[in-house]
Formats: sequence, C-alpha cells, structure tokens
Amino acid sequence: MRFDIQNQLSIAQSFTGSATVSTHAYEKQTAEQDISIGRRMALMCIVTTAAGAGSTHTMEVIQAADAALTSGVVVLGTVTALAAALTKGTVFEIPIPQGVMTKKYIGFRNTSTGGTTTVSLDVYLVPQDEIPKYKSFPKAVDAAV
Repeated sequence: MRFDIQNQLSIAQSFTGSATVSTHAYEKQTAEQDISIGRRMALMCIVTTAAGAGSTHTMEVIQAADAALTSGVVVLGTVTALAAALTKGTVFEIPIPQGVMTKKYIGFRNTSTGGTTTVSLDVYLVPQDEIPKYKSFPKAVDAAV
C-alpha cells in the first residue's frame, strides 16, 4: 500500500483538548459517491507522540459538507481510548460502515478530556483489509537524474 497526499489526513498533528479536526480532508468526486461500497474503508491512526497521562480520547471518522470539516458534520465511526493505550508507535483503526457516506469530505476528529490532553497522530484513509499489512519504511529520497 502506498500513502499519498490524497489519503493523508494528518501527519504528526498535535490534537489538544476539545474537538480538533484533521489538518486535511479527503475529497470525494461528489457527495453521493460512497467509497465504502465494495471495499470496507477505515481510518488508520498511528501515534507519533504518546498521549498525556490521565486523558481519555474520543476519536471519530467524520464527514462534512466543507473541506474545513465544520459544516454539516456527521460522525461515521468512533473509537475511545485511554492515554495508557496511546503509546508512540501504536497503530489502531476506526472502521467506516458501508453505505453511510453522504457528504463530499471525509476527515478525523479527536476530543480529549481529563489529565494532559495532547496526543500526536498520523491519520490515513485506507482500505480496511490493508491495515494488518501496513509496514513503515525509512523515508526514501528520490534523486533527480
């Protein structure tokens, strides 16, 4: 599986306190297009900086009518985790049910409560069946020839 700018919602983004949305949103061709039909989709989240002690994080895959993820927001899936489970390098997924996409933009939202509420994440929209096969490789630099 290859990651590119289109399915990348957050890279080492710091999520702090109240509801914070991903830096980027995945833009479908139309609001009616449902990319979950035929192949299950999920958000793959990778912890880049461990969560602050004593916090609880509610992580959601959301859809919205705008790229800023602020208009007509609908939650498609939710995972709740305690800070102790969000250690650096941990990979987890938020499944997206099939047949529920009705807005043009797909994104991620984290809401933190209690304790030190910061966590940093990489978040990608990926086919769910490819998550167990995920393997991180050192960054490659392409040389111009």
